[in-house]
Formats: sequence, C-alpha cells, structure tokens
Amino acid sequence: MTAREENDSATGEAGGIRAPDRLYEGYVFDLDGTIYLGDDLLPGAKRLVEKLRELGRRVVFLSNNPTKDPEMYAEKLTRLGLPTPEDEIVNTVVTMKEWLLQNHPDATVFPISEEPLKKALREAGIKISEDPEEIDIVIASYDRTFEYRKLQIAFDAIWFHQRARLVTTNPDRYCPFPGGRGEPDAAAIVGAIEGCTGAKCEVNVGKPDPIMLKTIMDMVGLDAAECVMTGDRLYTEIRMALDAGMPGAVVLTGETTAEMLRDEPEENKPEYVLDRIDRLVPQRMWDEFGWTEDGVQ
Repeated sequence: MTAREENDSATGEAGGIRAPDRLYEGYVFDLDGTIYLGDDLLPGAKRLVEKLRELGRRVVFLSNNPTKDPEMYAEKLTRLGLPTPEDEIVNTVVTMKEWLLQNHPDATVFPISEEPLKKALREAGIKISEDPEEIDIVIASYDRTFEYRKLQIAFDAIWFHQRARLVTTNPDRYCPFPGGRGEPDAAAIVGAIEGCTGAKCEVNVGKPDPIMLKTIMDMVGLDAAECVMTGDRLYTEIRMALDAGMPGAVVLTGETTAEMLRDEPEENKPEYVLDRIDRLVPQRMWDEFGWTEDGVQ
C-alpha cells in the first residue's frame, strides 16, 4: 500500500480530505486564499503558524503578487494578528531581483511594473531605463499603471532594435478578489507584448517555475522532501510542489473546490487535501493541543 493509500484509509476519505499524519521540518504557505482572504485570516491559520514556530519548524510565505514587497506582506500579516518578520516572505519581487543578480547582473532592464519591484531593483543596483536602444530585458509584471507608452517602449526594444528579451514575474492571468471578482494580472501584459512583437516570454520567476522554489529552499536550508507546500491553486504552488517531488497540500478555502479536484487527473492531485489550513497538524496533535473547529484563527 502506498503512503497516499494508507493516508486515504486512515482518514476514510471523509469529504475527500487527506491530512498529514506527521510533522515536516519546513512549511511553505501561499498567502491569499490559504492564510487569509482579503483582510481576514482564514480559520486556524493563526494558531497553526504560531504552533509550528513554537515547535521549531521553518515557516515561509510565498506569493506571485509583485505589487507588494516582503515588508508590505509582513506588515499585513502582523496587522491581521499574525506577527511575521520580512525574512519569512518570498514573492516575485524577491525572485526577479535574485534571478537578475545571479544571471544578468549587468543588464539594463525595463520593468513594466508597480513601484515595489522598481524599488527592489534600484536598491540592488540593477540599471533601469526607458530608452529602447539600451534595454536588454523587458520585465512584464502585474501593473495597474500599464499604458500604451509602456507597450511602445517594449515593442521598440524587442521588435525594432532586436535586442531585448522578454521575461515575467508571474504567469497568472488574473488576481482573484473576495466575492469572486478579479483583475488582469501579469499574463495580460505578457500577452500584449507577445502579440505585437511576435516574441515569446523566455523566463518566469513565479510559481510554478523552479526558480521560485530554489529561492525558497536556499532560504530555509532544507531539501524539498523535508517541506510541505500548501496553497489553494493546483496550477501554481501545487504544480510547483509536484514537479519538485515535494509533498503538497491543497486547501479548499480559495480557488480550488472539491468538485474541481474530483475532475482533475490523478497526476495533478497533491498528497494532501485540506478543508482548513490547520489540518496540516495531525489529528492526534489536535487532541493533544485541545483544538476544536469553533471560533479559532
């Protein structure tokens, strides 16, 4: 019997839930839809993270959203009642900066992005320009200030001058909002540039690309098999975990529903399925801690 089959048997597949029966050395969490939704912590998130820290487990939060930097995410989590240091946050502002420093430290870049990414690049000493004749890399990012002027600069750098490469912070088509709405994300910017230049985006530094996972594993100093990745999207954080041979847990508090999961091929399904984030702690430990489902953060 496989580990998954043993786990399925132990949980009785109640509601399709498959929870871990052990603790891991490291825990990597998506944020929106997993730890919080909008401006509210999801049930069990606060006590879970606090308990994992108390037990000496490594905790890291990750996000594909480059419109905030780690300091802003840490401030939000702290404001929501979960005090968090900046060094527990990895997002695509961090991974883009690190990828450029490691692979193209002398490149001149044109970030189609909001201020947090531009600030991080400037502070890292990466040259930024809007002159198409000197741009080596166009960065397509989640940018709510996108305009035709920026598209023209990217077009000239890539198509006319035939010198710039196209990369992106993240592949997301839209950013989900509470209540089922959303707004166009970085994939919309990539699509506009690809559409007019004929170029293809060469690099993605967000989920599910291994670049982001390598950044996280370097940070925590652990092997992927020693950590569990938890998120609400099958095609980003869960895909990244599966591709890396890393245990994954999908939590049904965000985008993925039980119905969606049932329709997925087996190869797309993670090791664990949770109805709430604190199911990451085995049931026997719930009993030991005196945890219940009522009225908890």
